[in-house]
Amino acid sequence: MNRLKEIYQTEIVDALMKKFSYKNKLAAPKIEKVVINMGLGEAKENVKVIDAAVSDLSIIAGQKPIVTKAKKSVANFKLRAGMPIGCKVTLRGDKMYSFVDRLINVALPRVRDFRGVNADSFDGRGNYTLGVKEQLIFPEIQFDKIDKIRGMEIVFVTTANTDEEAKELLRLYGMPFAK
Repeated sequence: MNRLKEIYQTEIVDALMKKFSYKNKLAAPKIEKVVINMGLGEAKENVKVIDAAVSDLSIIAGQKPIVTKAKKSVANFKLRAGMPIGCKVTLRGDKMYSFVDRLINVALPRVRDFRGVNADSFDGRGNYTLGVKEQLIFPEIQFDKIDKIRGMEIVFVTTANTDEEAKELLRLYGMPFAK
């Protein structure tokens, strides 16, 4: 079993129960899933960009991403409905805990001039979104093999009811929030 999952099942639940005075261990919030999304605007001119992004994302996440397609046609962007414009992957279970562990302990400290992640990126319902400017912060990505630096969004979907509960949950996991 994953190290982070074991810690969650013992220490993090106890700390959350003490702080928010839950009556039951099952009432304590947990991370439900992690969604990693890469939006690729340049894919409308060059379809090969999607293949490169899919391979990068599959290396980072450890599972194959799906290609997202445009829902509506937008003439100003020269975009038609059904055109591929990005890729995303949803992680649950052990792969999710493994990714969160690698993100917090390995990837984020590799960001240049890193002073912590923004603590205001909660959506009001206990979910947290983190933007990453380049995929090179992940050690699995080899600098020589990439064609272009791309960013991504990482969304932590939690079972927390409030942003305060979700922030405390992520802080206990080791998320380095900026002071």
